[in-house]
Amino acid sequence: MKLYDAVWAPSPRRVRIYLAEKGITVERELVDLRVGEQFGDAYLAVNPRGMVPALQLDDGEVICESAAICRYFEAVQPDPPLFGRTPIEIARVESATRRIEHEGYAAAVYVLRNGNPAFAGRSAAGKWPEMAQIPELAARGMLMWEVFVEALDQSLADRAWVAGEAYSFADITALTTIDFAKAIKLLVPDKARHLKRWHEAASARPSAAA
Repeated sequence: MKLYDAVWAPSPRRVRIYLAEKGITVERELVDLRVGEQFGDAYLAVNPRGMVPALQLDDGEVICESAAICRYFEAVQPDPPLFGRTPIEIARVESATRRIEHEGYAAAVYVLRNGNPAFAGRSAAGKWPEMAQIPELAARGMLMWEVFVEALDQSLADRAWVAGEAYSFADITALTTIDFAKAIKLLVPDKARHLKRWHEAASARPSAAA
């Protein structure tokens, strides 16, 4: 079994944090995104979409998408549970994770891919034909980020973690999203005190350094 990883991208980091929380060790092979190694023939033979991470199982099958990789390991090693244990916990984690992905992470990607000249012609992640940047999407992303941060801050007013009183995959998703957004200057304002408190606690966990 081998995990194809990349050091700075948010999706590979989401898997690394998850594995650290579970205490699971997997052989890793780094893919250098800075030089476009994900688009080289060797990696495209693993994942034709040119996306990282990817988990290659012992029988050769490849699982792509960070959430799918973590779901696989959750089924293999259920404890400690990071996707919830009871039906309502599972639903809360899933709901929170989806909202973070569709609102927060999507906002950051819109801004990065459509507002940074370095991504000219590459406004969609992965192996695609050339795609022009759409400045209006960058503006939309900035607006979405503001609304997302405010909503997440309010939801944390009466709970320790994103999906309730237990740390979960939703917290991992939120942490990687917020740290990724910070790198492209989408920040959490000081007035978001609940979110700031949560971020400090999530960042203090040893897994955050994975």
